[in-house]
Amino acid sequence: MAFNPRMSILPPQPQQSRQRKKEEEAAYANMRLPDREIVGCINELGIPFTLADLQKPNPIQVQMIFEWFGELLMNKTRQTVDPAMRAAAEDVCGPELGEAMMPSDTRNLLGFYVSLRRLMLDCGVNDFSFNDLYKPTHDRLVRMLSYVINFVRFRESQTSVIDEHCNKAEQTKARIEQLYVENQNMEAQLEEMRHNRRAMEVLVQEKTVRNEELKKRLLELRRSQEKVAARLEEAKTKKGELAGELEEKTATKLALKQESAKLRPYVLQSPSALQASLAELSNTLNNDKAHIDALDRRSRALQTSTDSFSVVASDVASCIKLLEEIAIELAKEEEENVKNARQRDALTERGHNVREVERTEALLKRQLAKWVDRTAQLRTQSEEKAQKAMEKMEELRAVHRKLTEERSEKGKDIERRRVRIEQTEKKMLDLKENIENEVHAAHDEYLKMEAHIKLYITEMEQAI
Repeated sequence: MAFNPRMSILPPQPQQSRQRKKEEEAAYANMRLPDREIVGCINELGIPFTLADLQKPNPIQVQMIFEWFGELLMNKTRQTVDPAMRAAAEDVCGPELGEAMMPSDTRNLLGFYVSLRRLMLDCGVNDFSFNDLYKPTHDRLVRMLSYVINFVRFRESQTSVIDEHCNKAEQTKARIEQLYVENQNMEAQLEEMRHNRRAMEVLVQEKTVRNEELKKRLLELRRSQEKVAARLEEAKTKKGELAGELEEKTATKLALKQESAKLRPYVLQSPSALQASLAELSNTLNNDKAHIDALDRRSRALQTSTDSFSVVASDVASCIKLLEEIAIELAKEEEENVKNARQRDALTERGHNVREVERTEALLKRQLAKWVDRTAQLRTQSEEKAQKAMEKMEELRAVHRKLTEERSEKGKDIERRRVRIEQTEKKMLDLKENIENEVHAAHDEYLKMEAHIKLYITEMEQAI
């Protein structure tokens, strides 16, 4: 038995391309629309279009039609792609040579062609090229418009599902953007509160340092005040003692003067006694003068001490004023301490608020993660629904193919019947013309016979 090598199951590449072409031709035969239907659909869009325009397509008109379909299905036109294409031209050629090297019409048309090519791939046209916009032909234009119109009809039949998914996607996107903006605002608020907290901490430190310095100064002033008060008490006691001695001396002087006045008459009687008394009185006078001088000296000393006491009193008054100012400063310091306490409380409250903000931020992050999970689930669900929609679309396409086949068959039957009807109408028209001609001929013969009969009657009457 001869050995046969194992044959490959896969057909050769040309056979595969032929099968693919056959499948595409079969699908195109099912998807192809009549020219009149295509023209009617485009006229319904608001674009003036005739059978002559479809037979001999104009590039500008074809570009307008495809631009309208792009705006309807993708919301993209040459104007929407203009900013991106201008920026690309400026990046490639520079801002000065971008407009000169790449005109706006050409680059916008190229950008719109890329988006249109994606649309045509989604519609089922895999061989869409730039020549279909610049050099369109009748067969290619009919094919592309048939695919696009069928896609638009299918899209209109599934508008509820598409709108539902689009609305869900927009809602999730808006919610994500809202959460992101709220997160940014909360972060900015948290940063501002942290900055305010740092500034308040610096102010509190400065106030505490100043408070400590004022406390030290206040202790020093209190010590100096105690020293001055002790000196003042000593001066007051000395002043009291000296004033008492002065009063005693003045009282003794007055008493001596009164005794001398009483003793004068007795002294005048004996000169020796008077001389002795005079000597005694002179001695006493000298002693009194010396004592008075001493008292004057003491009074001067007391005056100087009173002056020094007045100076000390002025110093004490200034110290009292200084103490009052210190008391005012202490009151202000206490107010500042109260304010600092309030600010500390506010800082603690703000710290609590910051903690609450951090908690809310954590909650928002958790919610964001949940929303991201939900969006992922929604995406998976939307993908599943899209898969189901694709399956339904395949089923609808199969149904549409069957309907198109039935429609094509019915169209063929209608064309045959229409041809037969036209033929019968032509035959009827021919028969009608023949009958009318025969009626006219018979009427002419009747008129001729009537004229002959009248002529014959007139001749008979003349003969009679």
